[in-house]
This record gives sequence, C-alpha cells and structure tokens, in this order.
Amino acid sequence: MKSFTPTDKTRVRRLPDRGRYDAETVYAILDSAFICHVGYVIDGQPFVTPTAYWREGDDVYWHGSHASRALERAANARVCLTVTQLDGLVIARAAFHHSMNYRSVMIFGTPAKVEDEAHKARAMERFVERMYPGQWPTLRPITRNELKATTVLHMKIEEASAKIRTGPPKDDADDYALPIWAGVVPLEGLNRAPVADPRLARDVAIPDYLANLSHLGFKSS
Repeated sequence: MKSFTPTDKTRVRRLPDRGRYDAETVYAILDSAFICHVGYVIDGQPFVTPTAYWREGDDVYWHGSHASRALERAANARVCLTVTQLDGLVIARAAFHHSMNYRSVMIFGTPAKVEDEAHKARAMERFVERMYPGQWPTLRPITRNELKATTVLHMKIEEASAKIRTGPPKDDADDYALPIWAGVVPLEGLNRAPVADPRLARDVAIPDYLANLSHLGFKSS
C-alpha cells in the first residue's frame, strides 16, 4: 500500500494518533468531497481560495477563468491544498472537551497549467463527469473559445497527510457522572429536489444523473 512519508509540514503533532499517511485514506477523503481551499502567496501576501477540484490518480486538478490572477500566480508556485468533511458535532460535559468528528486532508505540491488543448478538454470532461456522471455526452460540445477562456491546473501530490476524528466525547474521568447530556450529533449533506430553470422547456425531464449525488457526500431528501 502506497504511503506518503511524513514531513515537517505534514506530520500531525497535535493528537498524532489522528494522523494518517496512507494514500488509500488520503485519496478516499479527497474523493468524498469536491470543494477545496488552495493557499498560496502573492507578493508576500497569503491568499486562500475556495474552488472545486477533482482527482485523477496522483494528481489533483482545479480550474477557473483564464483572467484569474490566482490561477496565473499559483502555476509553478508552491501551494497548500486542504479538504475537510464534517461528520458530526461532539458534545461533551465540559466546554473544553467539545469537538467535531471530521476527515481532513492537507497536501503540498507545485501546480502547472494544462497547456495541451486535448488534455484540457479531457480534464473538463472528467470534472463534469465527476460531479454528474453521465452528463457530458448530453451537453452541447465545448468550444475552442471556451477552452481558451479556461485555465486548468494540475498538481502532483508530493506531500500529504490526513487527520480524522471519530467517536464520542472524551471527558475528564470525574465528569462522566455529571447529569449533563453528552454525545454526537451526526451531520449529513442533503440534496433536495432540483429546481428547474424558469426558461426550461416544459417537456424536458429531470435527468437521471441528478437522482443520486451520494458520490459528492449528499443524501437525497
């Protein structure tokens, strides 16, 4: 099983038992979400940008407008990319021990632009199919101008770690006898019925690929 060697940047020091470095865990968390935060520095000023992403093998991809200063400056620069999934609120008998159950990943690497037009088109197809499996063939084909207006970055995952908390609260021994409710409030994303575009023709049915978004961490209402 592939693992990432812990480094000074990725080693979990606070509560190290929550750290995971195997690729299977890191990739499972990456694949369970679709929004990340990318941190980088422009002229000495730190920025953190939320964006949609997807993973292909050992690379992560994200995209945006060709005019984006963030994408332009992030290319060929060191960045830190993080993803967090919140699974529950942990309620303890003392405020100090309140916590959250979560799965998170921090990765480091140097992104590069996808310059090849065919590669960029494939990347955009995989992004759409990652979000809505089966949708790409139904869409109006992407144009060359749309490709030119889009910047796609890809980054080899060079350093990575995951951090996970599960289970009930961990109170002080003397507090367990207190008559105070403690436990976990599970949290799940919920997708509701799609709302049609007001200009949609009446005879266009809701597509099957919107019926189940569990791959994005949502449960149907």
